[in-house]
Amino acid sequence: MTPERYAIYFADLNPTSGREINKVRPVAIVSQNEMNRYLNTVVVCPLTSSLHPQWRSRIQTTCAGKDAEIAVDQIRTISKQRLREKIDKLSDDTAVRARRLITAMYGET
Repeated sequence: MTPERYAIYFADLNPTSGREINKVRPVAIVSQNEMNRYLNTVVVCPLTSSLHPQWRSRIQTTCAGKDAEIAVDQIRTISKQRLREKIDKLSDDTAVRARRLITAMYGET
């Protein structure tokens, strides 16, 4: 399986620890396609239906026609074995916003 960057898949995020987002839920692939092709892992941001528009670490979006939020503050690396079926893809605008927020939160200043 070679998931594409910005595709949204269902993924099994269990087991977790502490306040990590858990259960089977949508995740947006944010790792680059070259990495996705050769590694057995992908970098993802989980999506949630619990909306927090005032949180700067979250991006409002839709997934499969439903309101959702990309939890950039919960970014993590997971095995490709955790991925289930592809259900959607981020819009170009949302992908740009995700890249900018990831860079702002985790890039060098």
